[in-house]
Amino acid sequence: MRSIVTTLSFTVVFFCGAVSHFSAIAQDAAVVAAANSAGITAPPGTDDMQSLFNGTDLAGWEGDERLWSVTDGVIRGETTVDKPSKGNTFLIWKDEVADFELRLSFRVSSVNNSGIQYRSAHITDPAKKPRNDYVLRGYQHEIRNSGDLPNVAGFIYDEGGKRKRMCLVGDKAIWQDGKKVIQSTLISPEDFKKLFRVDQWNDVIIIAKGNRIQHYLNGRLILDFTDSDAQATLKGRLGLQLHGGKPMWAEYKQIRLKKL
Repeated sequence: MRSIVTTLSFTVVFFCGAVSHFSAIAQDAAVVAAANSAGITAPPGTDDMQSLFNGTDLAGWEGDERLWSVTDGVIRGETTVDKPSKGNTFLIWKDEVADFELRLSFRVSSVNNSGIQYRSAHITDPAKKPRNDYVLRGYQHEIRNSGDLPNVAGFIYDEGGKRKRMCLVGDKAIWQDGKKVIQSTLISPEDFKKLFRVDQWNDVIIIAKGNRIQHYLNGRLILDFTDSDAQATLKGRLGLQLHGGKPMWAEYKQIRLKKL
């Protein structure tokens, strides 16, 4: 009798565990399906993207040679006490871009911040007072090593401009009448904290079409911004930032571009 009861008990436990397991799978599938239907998952990559980094050297890029190098197939920028940067400085891609899709991965130290510059102007005119030879001004995808909103990777910063933090992570917004107008929220603080990988590689997709800019992090839409006709910049340079101030490092790899 005890054997039969034990067998029945095991069967019930196994069945309940199986139901719980498949319920979790179904729930995860439902979350993915909901994300897909809501348009917040990243579009799949395509085979026609141009690689902007050959994994060996900095061909096609220009920047302060003291601060930028290639190590183990990764672009590494680093400032130290002995090799500081005079203000923010950038590793700049040789060509301008207009409408584009950019994909890359980054990793950065926690003591300072970096950024991905796009549709930006290379400032070389002494009258505009650049602090070094590799200054960019324009849209910046902020790079930070934190999962706690709002000081995280992914917001749009107006590098060298007056609008500063133009659009924060989580915002679907437009620029209207001289200010940001939020239309909806794309991600909660809790979900972003789960999404971001502190001290690890994170994947970025930036899609810019006309006035509209979208930022994806690790496969999820985290920002959707439409600039005003009067203030939108539709063409310019790409770059990777080393921030002035505290010694820091930032690494980038798998940099790919598709012109749209």
